[in-house]
Amino acid sequence: MEYQKINITATINAPIAQVWDAYNNPKDIVNWNQASPEWHCPSSENDLRVGGRFKNKMAAKDGSFQFDFEGTYTEVTPHNSISYVLGGERTVDTTFTDENGSTKMDISFDAEGSNPADMQREGWQAILNSFKQYVENKTS
Repeated sequence: MEYQKINITATINAPIAQVWDAYNNPKDIVNWNQASPEWHCPSSENDLRVGGRFKNKMAAKDGSFQFDFEGTYTEVTPHNSISYVLGGERTVDTTFTDENGSTKMDISFDAEGSNPADMQREGWQAILNSFKQYVENKTS
């Protein structure tokens, strides 16, 4: 199946090592992995290696809805890039680039077919913005 690629980006005012650690450590993931204040991430598991899996529970704070966001890593290059597969087909590629002490993150993902592409872009960007805010607040 052919998927539409969606790209999002953010520049985080922190060095790559700090950004990488906060992006991949379950103790950090539960603090930033939500698209809006009405949502949270009550649990996270991450086996960051090729063939390893991750699973993040995403839940509405009012208890009305929850789901597991999970995938399998296909490529992991520390402090540089991560690729994984969602549902056995959709791919996600994330790169980390040093920009004079800040870190630029670029994420490219295959859109799923049940929601409009703009909605998916906005949701993923909101999560990335939450990550940026978390890391910058943590390091300041």
